[in-house]
Amino acid sequence: GILPLDSEESGVCEVILVHEHYLAHKPQKVCWAEAAGTLRDGLRAYTALHYLAPVSPGSSVLVLDGASPFGTIAIQLAQHRGAKVISTAHSLEDKQYLERLRPAGARVIDVSHGKIDLAESCLEETGGLGVDIVLDAGVRLYSAEDEAGSRCQLLPHKHDIITLLGVGGRWITTERNLQLDPPDSHSLFLKGATVSFLNEEVWNLSNVQQGKYLDILWWPQLDEAIPLYEAKVSMEIVQKNQARKRQVIQF
Repeated sequence: GILPLDSEESGVCEVILVHEHYLAHKPQKVCWAEAAGTLRDGLRAYTALHYLAPVSPGSSVLVLDGASPFGTIAIQLAQHRGAKVISTAHSLEDKQYLERLRPAGARVIDVSHGKIDLAESCLEETGGLGVDIVLDAGVRLYSAEDEAGSRCQLLPHKHDIITLLGVGGRWITTERNLQLDPPDSHSLFLKGATVSFLNEEVWNLSNVQQGKYLDILWWPQLDEAIPLYEAKVSMEIVQKNQARKRQVIQF
């Protein structure tokens, strides 16, 4: 379950008294650690592919950085709904992981070497029509020389996403500081495309929406549960963005 923002109770308790509307039954096949590690990424994926850009059978979906916990769930959800999925991998290990996912079928584009033209690959994959839904993991707003960091080099430029987006397409972005210049807006206008911002925190701002929040449990990509005495080290790893998987503290 979840606690509303105005709750006077703390979630870190052995026993807690909450209203039944804030609770949902845990699926029997999902253990407690998986449930704890799933809710946030499951919520983000479901918000993106159900509410912001509903996926229908036959549509094409591009999931950037598909080997991340969020990307893994988004790929599975899109495939479950009959979409054709394209994903990017940031390393050889990520590519191998994505190719082992079940159900198989996602087309994996390895962008780790910087030699792949993402827009060209996606247009080729869709017969020149473009992708119906793009779910990014951040974008480059400027040229490669202006943005430092190896991670930024692996992110697509905003112009690439606009180019590969199909007519009537939907771009779901996690980039909170996205800047669209007039030429970018003109290109989106000509395609009749839309841009939506993915912020899962908005669910907590409305009591009416929390029932939908509670319905989402999905399979995560987890490390082994971490004992409490290792929590400080684990938190430092997460804060430095060195963790590729969700980490759950076992009390």
